[in-house]
Amino acid sequence: MHKKYFTVTELADMTKSEIIGDQDYLISNVSDLQSADTEDVSFLSNPRYEKAMKNSKAGVIFIASSNLASEGKTFLVNSDPTRAFQVVLEAFHEATHMLTGFSGVHPTAVIHEKSTVGENVNIGPHVVIDQDCRIGDNTFIGAGTYIGAGVSVGENCLIHPNVTIRELCIIGNKVVIHPGVVIGSCGFGFTTDEQGKHHKLCQMGIVTIEDEVEIGANTTIDRSRFKSTIIAKGSKIDNLVQIGHGVQVGEDNIIVSQTGIAGSSTTGKNVIIGGQVGIAGHISINSNVAIAAKSGVSKSINEPGNYRGIPVLPIEEYNRKYVHFKKVDKLFKRMERLESELQPK
Repeated sequence: MHKKYFTVTELADMTKSEIIGDQDYLISNVSDLQSADTEDVSFLSNPRYEKAMKNSKAGVIFIASSNLASEGKTFLVNSDPTRAFQVVLEAFHEATHMLTGFSGVHPTAVIHEKSTVGENVNIGPHVVIDQDCRIGDNTFIGAGTYIGAGVSVGENCLIHPNVTIRELCIIGNKVVIHPGVVIGSCGFGFTTDEQGKHHKLCQMGIVTIEDEVEIGANTTIDRSRFKSTIIAKGSKIDNLVQIGHGVQVGEDNIIVSQTGIAGSSTTGKNVIIGGQVGIAGHISINSNVAIAAKSGVSKSINEPGNYRGIPVLPIEEYNRKYVHFKKVDKLFKRMERLESELQPK
């Protein structure tokens, strides 16, 4: 791949930032403050790293205030240095069609004659697209991906290699799906007869992924039994998450790795779920709820706020009770001593 260069002026224009220093300085890469070299752009997101910024070799640094600037360096002032840096980072990445050396539709891809593919679509080696699928414009589909019959994929999607999207599922626009994701696998449902034998329940529904959702590697999202499992617009899901059949994830949720959400549960808007959280089936979680890592949710959460524990409690209550819990050993020993003193001599 060829090396890219941007002038400071170009970086300022793309991020709407103010320049302090050399506007013609050339930048060829991005890096953190400690690792940056003279051709790198970096950023200061927290004032406590100001010393690291002053010692950094970075050629250009995004800062939140001109008061943080020092002599001998070039700065870009932006009210949100983290976001501005991200814009530049994305600019350095090659365009979607350059994520691979293969362009267009690879000759080993198998596309059913009844499916339609939009303009400027990249379909990698050994992709299989079954009948009656619709692939939107400017979408990238990585090598080895399987797209089942009747699937709809929107525009400007990035589907990495070895993804499975089973039949009839719906993928919106600007969706990012990382390797190993399975969308539309059967929900986990069985009946048990008098002899203790388990019989599978047929899952007739689909999965709907709305616009601007990102799904991390090896995450699985089960199809519903009747209607649709839904991941609403703007939600971001980490690696190794399990979402059960009929779950409805609200808009702009963040779900961190190794979380499991059992069937038919729902979350509101702007819910944050930490790593390794377990959520029981058929419950609801209100909007603007944050659940700390390793928590267990067995009942609905009806009020916004921060929660923690197994089962979850409002975090202030959890912290108060945890302080008491840490004193149990001392209290027990004190009780033993008092009992001993009260025993008849």
